[in-house]
Amino acid sequence: MHETRLANLLGAAVLNLSDRMTGAAAAAAGVSPSGTAALVVLAEFPGLGGTELGRRIGLSQPACARMLDQLAARGLVRRQAKSGRAVGVVLTRAGRAAAHRALEARQDVLTGALAAVSDQDALEPLLEQLLRGLHAEVRSGDLMCRLCDRPGCVAQDRLCPVGQAQRELGTP
Repeated sequence: MHETRLANLLGAAVLNLSDRMTGAAAAAAGVSPSGTAALVVLAEFPGLGGTELGRRIGLSQPACARMLDQLAARGLVRRQAKSGRAVGVVLTRAGRAAAHRALEARQDVLTGALAAVSDQDALEPLLEQLLRGLHAEVRSGDLMCRLCDRPGCVAQDRLCPVGQAQRELGTP
């Protein structure tokens, strides 16, 4: 019975945090949740092609192309020629600002949620263990971390648990 209750508590907490985090980030960026993820990923990895960007945020290539058209129409991204026929996507100044606002809104929601936890030091290793376990199933750190503040994860010489799991499993 304890396992059922614990799973239920985790499910309710994760669902609520996910809804609040993605909603706040998308509202701050002024675009859809997928568009927000694209802006955050492109802020860290400028020049990705549409297919690779779609893979990283969980969209098919056609869906990603439509989303990029919408972001370009709003002046948040622009396509630029790479080598041969390859085209990369980069953020405009407005796109970088939107990505920054999204990450700030995400951080505000998560920091607010953590304020209710009295022993945050005990929570950190549990979350690291949970993330490593999730990566073993999802096997895509890019997808798992599509809204992450990557520099914040590795501050103070810490290792990202998802990145560490990727290296151990040899996954993208």
